[in-house]
Amino acid sequence: MFLAEGFTQALTPMNLVFALVGVFLGTAVGVLPGIGPALTVALLLPVTFKLDPGGSLIMFAGIYYGGMYGGSTTAILLNTPGEAASVVTALEGNKMARQGRGGPALATAAIGSFVAALVATIGIAFLAPVIVEIAVRFGPWDYFALMMIAFVTVSATFGSSPLKGLTSLALGLWLGLIGIDQLTGQARLTFGVPQLLDGIEVTTLAVGLFAIGEALLIASQHRTSPAQPIPVKGSVWMNRQDWSRSWKPWLRGAAIGFPIGGLPAGGAEVPTFLSYNLERKLCRDPQAFGNGAIEGVAGPEAANNASAAGTMVPLLTLGLPTSATAAVMLAGFQQYNIQPGPLLFAQHADIVWALIASLFIANVMLLFLNLPLVGLWVRLLAIPTPWLYAGIMVFAAMGTIAANPSIVELLLLVAFGAAGFVMRRYNYPIAPAVVGLILGPMADLQMRRALQISLGDPIVFLEHWSSALMLAIAAIALIAPFIFRGLSRFQADED
Repeated sequence: MFLAEGFTQALTPMNLVFALVGVFLGTAVGVLPGIGPALTVALLLPVTFKLDPGGSLIMFAGIYYGGMYGGSTTAILLNTPGEAASVVTALEGNKMARQGRGGPALATAAIGSFVAALVATIGIAFLAPVIVEIAVRFGPWDYFALMMIAFVTVSATFGSSPLKGLTSLALGLWLGLIGIDQLTGQARLTFGVPQLLDGIEVTTLAVGLFAIGEALLIASQHRTSPAQPIPVKGSVWMNRQDWSRSWKPWLRGAAIGFPIGGLPAGGAEVPTFLSYNLERKLCRDPQAFGNGAIEGVAGPEAANNASAAGTMVPLLTLGLPTSATAAVMLAGFQQYNIQPGPLLFAQHADIVWALIASLFIANVMLLFLNLPLVGLWVRLLAIPTPWLYAGIMVFAAMGTIAANPSIVELLLLVAFGAAGFVMRRYNYPIAPAVVGLILGPMADLQMRRALQISLGDPIVFLEHWSSALMLAIAAIALIAPFIFRGLSRFQADED
């Protein structure tokens, strides 16, 4: 019933326009080399600022799915994955393009993305209400423990080192403390600057760290000439053999990607590699892999997009981002003072069900938009790198100023851009800082509420089995990477 009402809203002419614009912009920006879905969503975040929340989030859904699809085009035609999850697609997809079969590779990626995202979106519609029923019974201690899981898993799994992830998280938590304290009304860490009383804008941090930081890094590497894409020869449509070899990998990829994408620290990289290895083992001709096997494109692309949809389950029901893109999506909700979580389905039921319905619509639009416009996407790949990243910096600055016209905001954007450059230069992950800024104030508030109820006794977090279990999971997730790293070093010393 709720989903039917969501379709009623999502199918209004204006919301269909928002979805179409989102899909087109997401694909157009996501297809550019070096720009993954997280950067795409962060860059286009200010564009949606002046829209109403429903239309904005529907456009956001299109941007998200369009950005996810765009990475496969660069992986296939340029052998340059737009994100880590597209690395596997490049293994077989680029080989197919070099053999003159770039069209079928792009087609199986597009249709596989559609099938997997459709299956996963159905999963969201059925799973989300069940998880909400459980989560509405949470107390402050449970919410705090849940935030600890989010902090630890995001920090431990993003980047090359858990310690670097925790350092990035600490930066975000510190930034999250700036502004007026929600319980006491006192100003914290504002240093006498009135513009900081409302806190740090998540949009400014996301755009600065992702967009400006990436542009500065590319400029520092003196990359000036664009890579030459492999031309798409012949028909872009798949023949009968391609269809017979692709439909099973699509379904298997969706089955692998959706549950893993919904897990804390699941991400899209793990299911794409699992799907690739599974298809290689199931293939009747294992020698085809490494030489342009279409199964090696169909399965991983389906897993990639299914995991992207899977991240929406914990994001919408619990307010937990399980990927960098989901962290930026969370910022999109925050700019309208909408907090994803159990109460989202009660307080903003019309918006959230319209968003879920729009995911179905965005999938259909992507399917009918991407294949006929392959020539356009290929031409976009020829944009010179200096023009591309100069445009990104101008666009990011204009969007931030339009959302919040203030010199302080512009200075913060520059500062966060410089921080993003330094973090990328020394391999510090970006996502934990964004997650820390968004969830830090919430964790602080829930912790202090729990302590007020218990009259200051911290044992309250261990007295309830649910919070104690989640804190134990967080502790294991924090310690495990250090233990595994120590064991690997010990084995290396023995060898």
